[in-house]
Amino acid sequence: MSLNKNSTGISLLSKEKSKGNTKEDYVVALAGNPNVGKSTVFNALTGLNQHTGNWPGKTVAKAEGYYEFKDSTIKIVDLPGTYSLLSNSEEEEIARDYICFNDPDIVVVVADATSLERNLNLFIQISEITEKAILCVNLTDEAEKNNIKIDLDLLSKELNANLVSSSARNGVGIEELKEAIFKEITLKDSKKNAINYDSPIEKVVEEIEVILDETLEVPKRKKRWIALRILEGNTSILKSLYNKYNIQEKYINMITKIKDELNKNYKDELVEDIIIKSIIKEAERIGNKVVKGGEEYTDFQRKIDKILVSKSTGIPIMIMTLLIVLWITITLANYPSEMLANMFAHGEIYIRDFFSGLNLPPWISGILIDGIYVTLAWVISVMLPPMAIFFPMFTLLEDLGYLPRIAFNLDKCFKKCCACGKQALTMCMGLGCNAAGIIGCRIINSPRERIIAILTNAFMPCNGRFPMLISIAAIFIGGISVGIKESFISALTVTVVIILGVLMTLLVSKILSKTILKGMPSNFILELPPYRKPQVGKVIVRSIFDRTLYVLGRAIAIAAPAGAVIWIFSNIMIGDASILTICADYLSPLANAIGVDGYILMAFILGLPANEIVMPIIIMSYLRATTMLELDNLYELKELLVANGWTILTAINVMILCLMHYPCGTTLWTVKKETKSFKWTALSFLIPTVAGIVICFITTQLWRLFA
Repeated sequence: MSLNKNSTGISLLSKEKSKGNTKEDYVVALAGNPNVGKSTVFNALTGLNQHTGNWPGKTVAKAEGYYEFKDSTIKIVDLPGTYSLLSNSEEEEIARDYICFNDPDIVVVVADATSLERNLNLFIQISEITEKAILCVNLTDEAEKNNIKIDLDLLSKELNANLVSSSARNGVGIEELKEAIFKEITLKDSKKNAINYDSPIEKVVEEIEVILDETLEVPKRKKRWIALRILEGNTSILKSLYNKYNIQEKYINMITKIKDELNKNYKDELVEDIIIKSIIKEAERIGNKVVKGGEEYTDFQRKIDKILVSKSTGIPIMIMTLLIVLWITITLANYPSEMLANMFAHGEIYIRDFFSGLNLPPWISGILIDGIYVTLAWVISVMLPPMAIFFPMFTLLEDLGYLPRIAFNLDKCFKKCCACGKQALTMCMGLGCNAAGIIGCRIINSPRERIIAILTNAFMPCNGRFPMLISIAAIFIGGISVGIKESFISALTVTVVIILGVLMTLLVSKILSKTILKGMPSNFILELPPYRKPQVGKVIVRSIFDRTLYVLGRAIAIAAPAGAVIWIFSNIMIGDASILTICADYLSPLANAIGVDGYILMAFILGLPANEIVMPIIIMSYLRATTMLELDNLYELKELLVANGWTILTAINVMILCLMHYPCGTTLWTVKKETKSFKWTALSFLIPTVAGIVICFITTQLWRLFA
C-alpha cells in the first residue's frame, strides 16, 4: 500500500469537520460490531434527518444524521461495523482514524446483549483512545428470550463507564440513550485507563510517552494509545500517526531502540499478540462476571476449548479427528462400493443383451456401453459411498462449531508464513470444493493475502479427488495388512496426504510472501462460536442433497462424454497404434521421470474439466478397446493396475499428483472471476502443477537410488 492520505484515512481530517462552531453542537460517533443493531439505533436516534454517502477516498458507505436535545444539535456519525480497531481492513481503518484523529465529543458503542463478551473487546479498545465512551447494550429483548441476564450496574462499574440498555427496534431505551449521551458529553471527570498490560510493556509505554511529550500535544490517554500502537508496529496505524502528527525521524529512531529492547523479552510471541490477548482476557473476565444464563459460551465449553485449541493438544487432536473421519469413511464405504459394483456388473450383462438384440453397429454399443456406461458405473460405485459418509461427518463438525477451532490452531502457522489465519478457513472449504474455497477467500480483507489464499487453495484435495485417494490408498498401501488394520492404514495414508497438502500450502504461502507478494501478516478477529448440538437429521439431508448428490451429478455430467471420447481415442487406429497409445507414448519420457506412465499423465491432462474422471480415464486407457471385464471390487482393480506396471512407487506418485496438480476447469474459471487477472489464473494453474512434478521427480529418484 503506498503512503498517501487516502490509504491511511487521514483524508478524513481535511474533508470531515468534527464539531460545530458553537458549544451547543456536539458530534457523536456510533461504533459497534456488525449485526448488533447499530443501524437500528442510528435510525431511532435520527429519524428521517439523515443522509448517506461514501467516506472520502473510500468505497465504504457513510451515514450521518442529526437530532435535537435540550436546545443542542447532536450530530451522529455511523461508523462502519467492525470487530476491532487493531486490524487492517478498510472499515477498521475508517473507524479507528475517525475516533482517534477527528476527536468526536463522545463515542457510543452498540453491543449485542446475546454475545456481550465478544462486543466488549471493541469497547475496551475504544476506551483506550477516549474517556468519552458509553456502552449501549442493545437487543435486550433477545437476551431475555435466551434467558441471558446481565448485571448492568456491575458492568458499568467494571468498565468504569456509563451504559444504557435498549431494544432499538422496539424503541426501548432510545430516550435514555439521548440523556446518557448529553450527560457524558458535559461530564468533566477523568477516568482510569481501560486496561493495564504486563509490567515490561507498561514500562516501555511510559518511556515512549515521555518521548512523545516533546513532539505531540494530545491528551494523556490518547498519547498512551499512540504509544501502544507504535509498540505493536501496525503499518497502517503508523502511517496514519506519522501523517497526522509529523513525528520527527530522531524520535522515531529513539522509539525503535526501545521497541527492540522490549522484543528481547518476548522472543516466542509478538508484542502485538500479547496486547490483543490482554484485551480479550479482560473482556472475558468481565463477561464471566456480569453475564448469567443463556446457552452461549459455558464453563464446560471453555474447558473443552482449553484442550481443542491448546498449543500442545490442538493440532494433534485435529489430526486425530481427521484420521477417525477418514477411517470411518473407508471402513464403511467398502461394502456399499462392492454392492454397487456388482449391481452395475450385472446390469451391464442385461444391457449388452438388449443392444445385441437391436442389431446396432458395434461402434455405437462400444461408445454407449464400454465408454459411457462403464465409466459411469465406476464413478458412481467408487465416489458415492465415500462421499455419502464423509460429507455428513464433515457437515456435523461444521455445525458443531469445530472448523473455526481448526483456523485458530493454524493461525500462528500462517502468520509465520506472512499469510492470514483466515486462510485456514478457506483451506477447509477447499476440502469440499476448491471453487467454493476460492470464493470463500473474500473473507480475507488484505488483497495480498487474498491472492496468496487463492493461489494455494488447490493444495487441498476436493471431493473429486478424495475417492481416487481413498481407492489407491486402500489398494496399495492398506493392502499391506488385513482386517481392521487395512482400513486404518488406508485412512492414515490419506491423512498424511492431506497434511502434506497443508504443509505445501504453508511453504508456498511463505515463498509467495517473500517474492512476488511481499508483505506482513494482518490481524483479524476470529470468533469462536459456542458449540451447538447438531441437528443430525437436517445435517444428513443437507449434506446428501447439497454436497453428495450435487458433486455426483457434476461428475456424471462430465464423466459420460469423457468416457465416450476415451473409447473413441482407443479405437481409432493410426497404423498399428490407437490415438490413445500414441498420446501416451509421447508423454512417456516425462512420465517415467516422475515415476508414472504416459496413460496416467494423459488422464490428468484430460481430467481438466473435473478431477472425478481421472481414475476412470486411467482404467479405460489400460483396457483400451475392451470392456471393464469383471471389476467387481478393488482387489480386481488392483490386478488390472499391477498388470499395467503399477507398484507402490507408482501409487505414491499418483497420490502426490492427485494432491498437487492444476485445479479443475470450474475452479480456474472462478479464480479468473475473483482476481480479474489472467496472470493470477495462470499462476494458480502452474504453481501446484510444478510442485507436483518436482516432488514426484524427487520421490522417484530417491526411491530408485535406495530401493
